[in-house]
Amino acid sequence: MKPFEAPLAAYVRASSDARGAARGKGWRVFIDELVVDTRIGIHAHEHLAAQPVVIDVSLAYRCEPSEEGLHAMIDYERYCNRVSEFLSVKPHTRMLETLAVEIALLSFAEWPALEAITLALHKPKIREGTKRIGVELDWTRGDFEAHSASAFG
Repeated sequence: MKPFEAPLAAYVRASSDARGAARGKGWRVFIDELVVDTRIGIHAHEHLAAQPVVIDVSLAYRCEPSEEGLHAMIDYERYCNRVSEFLSVKPHTRMLETLAVEIALLSFAEWPALEAITLALHKPKIREGTKRIGVELDWTRGDFEAHSASAFG
């Protein structure tokens, strides 16, 4: 068996229902190009004032979306407002990678219905000759729980 076949086989089994039929990934909320000013950067001039950060996020449900309480839904308006508020008042952060982790931690802590997050951040017009340069974080609730446990362990 080739090395890549075993993990692929496990994924196919895990994404199948009781009859063996393949399933989709379920429900997601996506937000493209949420622009928020925040204090970010390692260079001296970046410490002088807040600057825009562009956020693209995909939020995967761990349950069937439901209007029966906030625990069973991801309200995209509330999500955008909460992330914007968080970034507008937080102290200076040097790296986009750190900021991505902080947003992911906030997301899992405040939205029980969240199972997985894919979060991409970039600073617009950061370097001439590029369209964008940024970072992407892809976490599950298990990653969040492991990170949280290591922070207190």
